[in-house]
Amino acid sequence: MIPEIFSEEFIIEITTKRFEYTYESMWKTIKEFLRIRGIECNSPKSCFRELLKEGIIPQELEPILYEMIVLRNTLVHVYDEEQAREIYNRISKKDILETFSTVLSSLEKEKP
Repeated sequence: MIPEIFSEEFIIEITTKRFEYTYESMWKTIKEFLRIRGIECNSPKSCFRELLKEGIIPQELEPILYEMIVLRNTLVHVYDEEQAREIYNRISKKDILETFSTVLSSLEKEKP
């Protein structure tokens, strides 16, 4: 039997919160990265758009990045266990983690 602390609901809650924190850290890092380069952006969407425009990240990440915006915004207002589970299932997919990783490595390569 799995200890109560590792219940499915607990895992979903922790995973979705980590996604939210990681997402927030990522877009704010991008914002600062672009500011240092003389590019202003004030929202995740505008910051992602600028990264794409500058060619810093590959174009194929665009739909995933915009989906991440929707997931994060939905997650902040989730009060329903089923909706939380759906978001958990989506953010648990490989492409979300790979997008975080690709953005990080792209920023590291382009250090100002």
